[in-house]
Amino acid sequence: MATVTEAEAAPPLAPQPDPKPPKKRGRLVPYWLLLPGLLWLVVFFALPMIYQGSTSVQTGSLEEGYKVTWHFATYWDALSEYWPQFLRSVFYAGAATVLCLVLGYPLAYLIAFRAGRWRNLIMILVIAPFFTSFLIRTLAWKTILADGGPVVGALNTLHVLDVTSWLGWTAGDRVLATPLAVVCGLTYNFLPFMILPLYTSLERIDGRLHEAAGDLYAKPITTFRKVTFPLSMPGVVSGTLLTFIPAAGDYVNAELLGSTDTRMIGNVIQTQFLRILDYPTAAALSFILMAAILAMVTFYIRRSGTEDLV
Repeated sequence: MATVTEAEAAPPLAPQPDPKPPKKRGRLVPYWLLLPGLLWLVVFFALPMIYQGSTSVQTGSLEEGYKVTWHFATYWDALSEYWPQFLRSVFYAGAATVLCLVLGYPLAYLIAFRAGRWRNLIMILVIAPFFTSFLIRTLAWKTILADGGPVVGALNTLHVLDVTSWLGWTAGDRVLATPLAVVCGLTYNFLPFMILPLYTSLERIDGRLHEAAGDLYAKPITTFRKVTFPLSMPGVVSGTLLTFIPAAGDYVNAELLGSTDTRMIGNVIQTQFLRILDYPTAAALSFILMAAILAMVTFYIRRSGTEDLV
């Protein structure tokens, strides 16, 4: 007589439902974690932007009060009157960004590949300016570039001021209250913002790639041009953006190191807000500056050929 095995006698059990389904509350945890940041952006970014946008289309005076009349002509009037300051701001910020890249890239390369045990010390020296206020650092340059000082004397000895005067960057033997002084201040104050992203990007490069390039008989300049610089492009893009954007809207350097002929758009906005008290014009200038920088940054990122930013 054939025996029935246990496997034949017992039918396969159907899969039982999980008695403890995952709670929906757990799925909401990431959104709760994002909530403080979103509230911060709404309260301190979105609402002020909306308020400034409404201010830019108002008409009236401080005594009578301002009313929203959708007066968009304020934008055209502000741009037509202050376009030289816009161009000057872009030019000064661009010059400072190029100088920061030229000065910062070799230093970042040194820290990443050649500093060795001195790396931490050099990094501390790079961020040391952050230990003092922005205002004090800028005022220090008034002493550095003072008339008759050692810097101006050295530039005179080397006949550098003759060239800069011919280019319109300085006025004779004077450096203060000239475009050169403003660009020097911008370069000094924003140089760390260029070095740190460059260092981070260069440090990520695998050293074996340099060894492979050497094994293929590539010269050092070829290795830099074909390997190092392309792989450091995220740092270049990040550094130039972190330098150019705040420099274009800066007003402290032009106020302390420049003159009325070197006023940037940030100085105009400050004057409109705090002295003339023309709030619609000041708000319109702020939005024009923001739109111009956003357009330039978008074009620059697309043309840079990299989407990976440090």
